[in-house]
Amino acid sequence: MSTNIETLRQLAHLARLEFDETKEQEMLKDLNNILDWVDQLRQLDTQNVEPLIHISEELNVMREDVAQNTVRHEDALRLAPCKDSDYFRVPKVLE
Repeated sequence: MSTNIETLRQLAHLARLEFDETKEQEMLKDLNNILDWVDQLRQLDTQNVEPLIHISEELNVMREDVAQNTVRHEDALRLAPCKDSDYFRVPKVLE
């Protein structure tokens, strides 16, 4: 399977890409190499191959989720740009 320069220009236009003459030839060569590789994959017999769901058998190892206060309320208020006694002041978002 090979692609011509006109098809490459149409793809470049759709992708909003611009190439000069030398880059166009490089891209055409690379695109044809990719399409040849995909064509080789297409020719493989995959009748008895089960779909791959996970790359490895390992499960996600996650730490236990424990809620904790890492910043004291007073420290957070001290760093706030705008505050009112014990509360943060923020711009009104609802009318």
